Amino acid sequence: MTKTPIKIATLEDYLNFDDGTDKRYQLEDGVLVEMPPGTGKHEAIITLLLVSFFLEIQKSGLPLQPRPNGTEVLTNKQPRRPDVCVITNDQAQSIESTSAILKTAPPLIVEVVSPESVDRDYNQKTSEYAAIGVIEYWIVDPLENKVTVCLLDQGSYKQTVFTGNQLIISQIFPQLTLNTQQVLSA
Repeated sequence: MTKTPIKIATLEDYLNFDDGTDKRYQLEDGVLVEMPPGTGKHEAIITLLLVSFFLEIQKSGLPLQPRPNGTEVLTNKQPRRPDVCVITNDQAQSIESTSAILKTAPPLIVEVVSPESVDRDYNQKTSEYAAIGVIEYWIVDPLENKVTVCLLDQGSYKQTVFTGNQLIISQIFPQLTLNTQQVLSA
């Protein structure tokens, strides 16, 4: 049996959508796409990164906050729900009493690749995040055993791939001592 896609006309319709279930959806070109629950490994990677970023923020006194996959980012095309989003304190204040949808680019976004998200994470989101000015975008890929760090440079990303025991180099967290294997083994 084929499901009829649920079309959403406006951001307000998306925010108010309720199908009576606990399913999570992401808006893709005006159509709701069900986001399946992540695997245990997917969630462990997210948790490790949240804790690592939090500790780095505390140690360095940075005016940033890491957020799990409940904060959405409004790109020029649609809202996106990154696996990890590092936001400024001002952005955190702006969503404190309202829907957690950022209308400005956070400094850092991380997506953890799953089999159904490969094209979306590597292609669609890469161009969308660059277009709105996300400074640093990590693509953590447990399928290919690598972490790709995309740094914004004149409107597009320069990508560096990290594998094995290579330390991940971050512009947002220059003192971070986290290697690819640690992330992928979470």
